[in-house]
Amino acid sequence: MREEEKKPTSTIRRILKQRWALSAIYIASAAIILAAAFLLQNSFNDSAKDGKEESAETGKNYGEPSVEVNSNLETIKMPVADADKSVIKKQFYDVNADEKAQEEALVFYNNRYEQNKGIDIAMEDGKSFDVKASLSGNVTKVQDDALLGNLVEVEHEDGVVTRYQSVKDIKVAVGDKVKQGQAIATAGKSQINEEAGVHVHFEIRKDNIALNPLDFVDKQASAIQSATEADKEETPAVEGSEADKETPAVEGSEADKEETPAVDETDESTDLESGTDEEGSVPGEDTTEESDSLKDSLNQSN
Repeated sequence: MREEEKKPTSTIRRILKQRWALSAIYIASAAIILAAAFLLQNSFNDSAKDGKEESAETGKNYGEPSVEVNSNLETIKMPVADADKSVIKKQFYDVNADEKAQEEALVFYNNRYEQNKGIDIAMEDGKSFDVKASLSGNVTKVQDDALLGNLVEVEHEDGVVTRYQSVKDIKVAVGDKVKQGQAIATAGKSQINEEAGVHVHFEIRKDNIALNPLDFVDKQASAIQSATEADKEETPAVEGSEADKETPAVEGSEADKEETPAVDETDESTDLESGTDEEGSVPGEDTTEESDSLKDSLNQSN
């Protein structure tokens, strides 16, 4: 039994004593190490390829305009190519401006005065010009209107809308995405403001409330949101309603009742209807008695 157990051990020792044994072991170890390194390298390359494919999918639409993400970071521009050569034909009607400025911002049409909800921009030479998108956004309305001179409406983030009226040769359609500075139409004329000549009527609206565009030109679009929130905090609508509640109408009616009781009026009307005065005498009795006495005296004298 002991001899049989020693045979494998003796065989291994016999092999290790051979000259080629160590070389074979070294070569085999090197082959195993190289194979393991090759496998690890292949697995690393596969993971790198997967990462590149994912990044390629993520940036697949990189060249397309990301209106929803970037419009708030854009700086609001005038809707013309060269703002230095433009003039404002009619200003925005500001409720806080003086009377003269408010009068100049009124639009007279059909025997009526209308408040100007935007600014009317023209060129110094009076010629036509390309109307540019003030901000990147989505076209939500294109309308033919002879009175306003046609209309293009572009929607942005947070309820902000820019409107371009009195335009012609419209180059966009509903559903189009426009970039800032892209030509969307050509300046034209309108019946409601003929005195402005060739111009574009430009509006900025927040939640359908018209704002003065000149207050936000060269500012980021996010400034519109900040300005409207500040206005809401300064003029809360709740205070006025609470003040009205402090003066109920009941008090005035009670005071009137106390000052003019209805009992006296009823007594007086009753006296008049019964034909008696305040002392209970019937008017006309004294005159009747006097006339009877005069008749008696005349009869006696006769």
